[in-house]
Amino acid sequence: MGLPLRKSKVDAPPPICPLTECMSLLRGAWAPNVIWYLSAGPRRFGELRHDIPRISARVLSARLRELEGKGLIGRRVLATSPPSVEYTLTALGHELIPAIKAIVEVGTKLKAQVHTKRRPAGK
Repeated sequence: MGLPLRKSKVDAPPPICPLTECMSLLRGAWAPNVIWYLSAGPRRFGELRHDIPRISARVLSARLRELEGKGLIGRRVLATSPPSVEYTLTALGHELIPAIKAIVEVGTKLKAQVHTKRRPAGK
């Protein structure tokens, strides 16, 4: 028999947890990468494929549609022949950049720490 469930001592949670809501914006493979590369300015589909070489066209297309639907990026059809599309971050998308930068900083430290631990002694 399992342990009895204890009641939470936290005040009533907000209707939607702000942390969960924010993390749902970044969920999905490659979404943070797409936001990161758009932070420097507008990019076309092919440019994003070049920026993120391991992403497939199908997944990139899905992420762009998803991020556009969430209001994080904007899509503008350029009057070129053949027509081209340019993606940019919205104001909401730009608000995520400090959080992504913080994650990158921690990731860099973790990567350095792992690299240091893997070095053989005496080198």
